[in-house]
Amino acid sequence: MRDRVHAAIDRARSHLLARQQPAGWWKGELETNVTMDAEDLLMREFLGVRTREETARAASWIRSKQRGDGSWANYYGGPADLSTTIEAYAALRLAGDPPEAEHMKGAREVALALGGIEHSRVFTRIWLALFGEWRWDDLPALPPELILLPAWFPLNVYDFACWARQTIVPLTIVGAHRPVRPLPFSLAELRGGPRREVVYPLSTWKGRLQRLDRILQRYERHAIRPLRRLARRLAAEWILARQETDGSWGGIQPPWVYSILALHLEGYPLDHPALSRALDGFTRFAIEEGDHRRLEACQSPVWDTALAMLALRDTGLHPDHPALVKGAEWMLREEVRIPGDWAVRRPGLVPSGWSFEFDNDHYPDIDDTAEVILALRAARTGDMPAHAGALARAVAWTWGMQSSDGGWAAFDADNTRALCRELPFCDFGEVIDPPSADVTAHVVEMLALEGHADDPRLRSAVAWLLRAQEPGGSWFGRWGANHLYGTGAVVPALIAAGLPADHAAVRRAVRWLFAVQNDDGGWGEDLRSYRSEGAPGFGDSTASQTAWALLALLAAGERGPASERGVAWLVATQRADGDWNEPQFTGTGFPGDFYINYHLYRLVFPMMALGRWAMLAQ
Repeated sequence: MRDRVHAAIDRARSHLLARQQPAGWWKGELETNVTMDAEDLLMREFLGVRTREETARAASWIRSKQRGDGSWANYYGGPADLSTTIEAYAALRLAGDPPEAEHMKGAREVALALGGIEHSRVFTRIWLALFGEWRWDDLPALPPELILLPAWFPLNVYDFACWARQTIVPLTIVGAHRPVRPLPFSLAELRGGPRREVVYPLSTWKGRLQRLDRILQRYERHAIRPLRRLARRLAAEWILARQETDGSWGGIQPPWVYSILALHLEGYPLDHPALSRALDGFTRFAIEEGDHRRLEACQSPVWDTALAMLALRDTGLHPDHPALVKGAEWMLREEVRIPGDWAVRRPGLVPSGWSFEFDNDHYPDIDDTAEVILALRAARTGDMPAHAGALARAVAWTWGMQSSDGGWAAFDADNTRALCRELPFCDFGEVIDPPSADVTAHVVEMLALEGHADDPRLRSAVAWLLRAQEPGGSWFGRWGANHLYGTGAVVPALIAAGLPADHAAVRRAVRWLFAVQNDDGGWGEDLRSYRSEGAPGFGDSTASQTAWALLALLAAGERGPASERGVAWLVATQRADGDWNEPQFTGTGFPGDFYINYHLYRLVFPMMALGRWAMLAQ
């Protein structure tokens, strides 16, 4: 077994080293679903800039992802998704696909069986409203006057998570204009009949906000003009102030496209520097292969580089190895030194940290920062004093971003106003950023290895993790699928923080991992575990999820049959080129709604697991 593991490590390490870019970074594709491509075509149609070539190539990609039943899903092997199917259908109509074509008839039948346009999510109906296929009056109100609310007032823009506020602010402008630019065809064939509105009791927050929405809808038709003009101007200025250097907003698709639409509706010409840069920026996110053109919803070079460096560390590379040195020096140049929206809640904190992408400097995140610090500790650079200074700043910033309950969230501190979830507008994705077990675990592990295991603040975080353990022994995975990801992060963190391997929480986690191991020796968890129809920890074995389970077991000192079988599964399923096949989506954007296939996960996490097993087996 040792010889086979070392051979597997050598193959994987060679493959990973070959993928490093000359500047020092790594980046795997970040695969999501075809709504990215469909909405890109719809946006270009609305702006009048859609080209025949872009349309043909995007449509080719969209067609390639349609399933045999006529539907599109949000992840590999997932159920048919109504909104995704509607948006894909609309995009193909733009591309000239006739509604009587067999693949279009199949899509239409699926959409109607799932309830039609009337039962699609709010974001889909906003796209349809832009083209006159849905009434603006039948959408939840989202007035731009929201931008006027102070940061202490409930439901102000900073009560929402960074990804939500970046989306909501431009949509308030779009909704204020209520534009309609008809398509050259109708989508009436996707209507399924009236939607029956559920009226919630006034005794609930959902019911109260439902009534408030009706009041706001009336206000939308009779807005106070000077106040509305002020709100639109301030919202536009807020948007412009947060544009990244690559032209995006937050480096993610939803706020990017809605910010373009909002500024365009406010009168900014398409050749205005902000809009020109925004439209040009999509070229970096486009992947051209054969007849296909697809868009990444976002990109993960900082995250991928940190994980790649840790994988190389765990498989035996010395800190002076050129790949680690080059990766670390690139990473040091990426440190964020400007305040972002996080400073609203932490105004006195000195800026530092790392973002997820190349250029989203307004939104450094705590998860990336923790992993980057661990990665930088694995390498030496040519300027070690600067190296040490960056580490010190980043550790101090991370401490400052701890939430009052002891945990850490991804982008903000104390972003926990659950009232935001009850708004009628919010029917898709998480809209707040509370602490999560996986992020908190990554921070705890980093701070413990930085020598802070006895700090009372870290003990508070450990207590948070112990409280967050599920009754069955696992931890929920906010940013990865799902309980395997959470458990694979938390157990190593608890051990690093000083908990003994025989601690009750660790033993419960180990027993849970034993119970959900597949007969083939691997581990897997279907994304349905985020919904009631899925069981935590069960699904087809995958390389990344098997690795997460092994990282937890090895940290807990479990080197027995379960770990041996997991290691054997990884070795047996490795490809000749050193990588693994993993079509499954094991990354999470919004639990229950939006998922990601990080193409580098299937390589870096197995390397970590095999490397740590090999070290223990010496």
